[in-house]
Amino acid sequence: MPDINDHVLEELYRVILSRRGADPAQSNTAKLFAKGKKKIAQKLGEEAVEALIEGVRGDRDGLIAESADLLYHLLVLWAALDVTPEEVWAALRAREGISGIAEKAARPRD
Repeated sequence: MPDINDHVLEELYRVILSRRGADPAQSNTAKLFAKGKKKIAQKLGEEAVEALIEGVRGDRDGLIAESADLLYHLLVLWAALDVTPEEVWAALRAREGISGIAEKAARPRD
């Protein structure tokens, strides 16, 4: 039986989408959208570093809080670039049963 938390990211993504075009004075998400994808990506990077720091410290509660921030900013960036959670889930499903080493070796090189 699926847990209610199974869809928390999709629900958060829908809320984020609903904030596009909203008043930046009323919504932090709308404020991020107004600043553009470069600023959103910068915030994602900052949150990744903060999560990394908490992980290195071994601060479980800090890591949980920073992970939530990291996922939120990742979803905002997805929304800014019209990437849907379903597309990311499909990319993950396509990797099932493939070793990480083999999957990485099969990626196109730039």
